[in-house]
Amino acid sequence: MPKRAVPRSVPTPARSAAETRQILQTLYGQHPGADTELHFSNAYELLVATILSAQCTDERVNQVTPALFRRYPDARALAKATTTELEPQIQSTGFFRAKSRSLVGMAAAVVEQHDGEIPRTMEDLVALPGVGRKTANVVLGHALGVPGLPVDRHVLRVANRIGIARSDDPVIVEQQLCAVVPPADWTRTSDTLILHGRRICKPRPLCDRCAVRQECEYYRTVVGLGLGSKKAVGPKPAGVRLKPDTTTARRAAKRRVARPIGEIRSDRSQSRQPSKMRKASSLRDAQEAPPQRPESGLPSEVRRAAKPRGTGRVAEAPPDRSESRPSSKVRRGPKGRGTGRGGGAPRQTKK
Repeated sequence: MPKRAVPRSVPTPARSAAETRQILQTLYGQHPGADTELHFSNAYELLVATILSAQCTDERVNQVTPALFRRYPDARALAKATTTELEPQIQSTGFFRAKSRSLVGMAAAVVEQHDGEIPRTMEDLVALPGVGRKTANVVLGHALGVPGLPVDRHVLRVANRIGIARSDDPVIVEQQLCAVVPPADWTRTSDTLILHGRRICKPRPLCDRCAVRQECEYYRTVVGLGLGSKKAVGPKPAGVRLKPDTTTARRAAKRRVARPIGEIRSDRSQSRQPSKMRKASSLRDAQEAPPQRPESGLPSEVRRAAKPRGTGRVAEAPPDRSESRPSSKVRRGPKGRGTGRGGGAPRQTKK
């Protein structure tokens, strides 16, 4: 597999080699015995666990791998598995479909190309399906005894914040750190920075617990603006997006001048007026204002108000026919008995 091309212009870290080594020594003391948190007993198990740890916590992976290793104890057993039967076993780690294909493909390649043994070189490891440079460095440094410095998102964030690296490319950060750190400390450096990123230098950092905050570029140029008595100056750490200091934002919000309550209430009372009242008020203002243009350019409400009534076509009143035609509403008198239909002489009552 061809090596990845590195850009010619590699940025220089803010810290020198001596300062970087001194900062790392301080972090070694803050996190003694830093090591990977994945559980494994050989290179095969660590390779499987590292593939599963992508976008997943080590704690969750450690809950899944014991049953997985009992069912597939080596690469030959895993190569015989199918993705259909493997997916339910690793579903809780996330992205289980892609991970199942990577595990089966990796195991098959190890059996076919390396006789079932995990290769011991970077070139052979990254050629396996689902294995990148970070995964290969983890296996080399922790299971095979080969110096390796894995750079994950924690190492990338912490190294750029402190200033011992300056790039958002993991390969460049790995080269910058390996250039100033002895090979025997490569794996230890990675484990320490990962642990520091998980416990202290989180996306929202706990700077008050950091042992190297006085040497940290992020603390000096970003956090120090809201915590220090004097405004600190310095270059912004490159290679990582810095989040604004929430303390400074809250203090700036308190310094804003609030509007008087009377103005706010008057605005609200005007906005709550009925639509008819607002329309009448606007019409009255328009009528009182001096005309600036001919009447044809005025608003329709003003034109209607200014136009005198009765200037249009006058319709003639209908003739009065009340005298010539009797009104249908005139009440008729009562009918006499016996004068109706089928009448006759009135009945004679006996005395």
